[in-house]
Amino acid sequence: MPNTRRSFITKTAAFAGLTTFPFGHTLAKSVPPSEQIRIAGIGLGPRGRILLRSFLAQPDVKFVAIADVQKERREIIRRTVNRHYDNNECQVYSNMHQVLERPDIDAVVIATGDRWHGTASIYAARAGKDIYCEKPCTMSIVESQELETAVVKAKRIYQAGIQRRNVDNFKTATELARSGKLGKLKTLHAGIWLPQPVKENLPGEPVPDKEILDWDGWCGPAPIRAYNSEYVRSSGRWRHYAGFSAGWGLHDWASHTLNLCQWANDADDTAPIEYDFKNDEIHCRYANGVKLVMRVAGSGDEGDWLGFGSCPVRYEGDAGWVEAGDNGEIAVSDPELLKDNMPSEMFGVDPSKHIREFLDCVKSRGRTACNESVTRRGENACHAAAISWKLGKKLQYDPTTERFINAPEANALRSYSRRKGYTI
Repeated sequence: MPNTRRSFITKTAAFAGLTTFPFGHTLAKSVPPSEQIRIAGIGLGPRGRILLRSFLAQPDVKFVAIADVQKERREIIRRTVNRHYDNNECQVYSNMHQVLERPDIDAVVIATGDRWHGTASIYAARAGKDIYCEKPCTMSIVESQELETAVVKAKRIYQAGIQRRNVDNFKTATELARSGKLGKLKTLHAGIWLPQPVKENLPGEPVPDKEILDWDGWCGPAPIRAYNSEYVRSSGRWRHYAGFSAGWGLHDWASHTLNLCQWANDADDTAPIEYDFKNDEIHCRYANGVKLVMRVAGSGDEGDWLGFGSCPVRYEGDAGWVEAGDNGEIAVSDPELLKDNMPSEMFGVDPSKHIREFLDCVKSRGRTACNESVTRRGENACHAAAISWKLGKKLQYDPTTERFINAPEANALRSYSRRKGYTI
């Protein structure tokens, strides 16, 4: 968004009393076009369509375009948007750069596969767009650094789609940990999916017409390989193939749950200094002595890991514990801990409050809960954990330099090479 228009939106919205209040209070129902945030989508599949519904529900949003390398998907978005606005104005593009070149677009929503998240976000920042990007947000430690650098240099607003930071039961659990009501923190538990070995590439099939599917553009920065329709299935069948998914699949949940543990430990500017994969768990340790256990949801002795759906977290101190999960529930060691702070029930997959915070920050130019710096540290802790699993060894890590100590084989996995034509 040009600075003049952005400044105009911020000032006039404030003057007219149209700015939002934190979480749950939206703008006035009738928002003049000059005060709307014009948004485009990049690669909106099943998860992207959930995000789209939340964005369309916001009265200060005008969704204007979709870029996707798959014709079927861009047509689904076009029809959905046009039906919502009762017009035929949503523009479709097969290449994201066609969206990024439009000066009238203020922000983009990126919900491609993992391989594109970091690179597309960097392209968007350089094009002057604010960014809401689904997780996992990066493919490597170095890409996390590159992402933060690009967003800061361009002075953009960035929100990673780690929506549980704005979901009530997770927020309450984290506030209890940070408040000292659990006593001194001892151990944090993050629910994960275990990493998986890289799969063999699928046999080649005839490549569809480029108008139907731009296969080269679909692969993007990842290594190109023979086309197979199974890769592009909507259920994420591309996962666990070389260069397509982050952290060998660890990031699918860990991007959420480890990020929450970082927040609970007041560690958004750092990361654990030790990683060790053993007995199907990744044991980590922070410099302040707090332990982090990354383990499969539902594992452990009964009463030790309640679960509460996908992406559970559990925080344990020397005076009590709290646990929360995606089904909206929360449990504590002592009911008195929730006496004055019982969260409303909200499913962890609901992005609405997270999206509302992003939009508010687009207007105010404030920092989001999952800004580029928070994202960098959380994602890189996930990458470090995945590298420990990959190498099958205990690793020491310096959160300041974001390098492993005396482990050249681990440092060799800090980055990856983007394919020619998709470099930054």
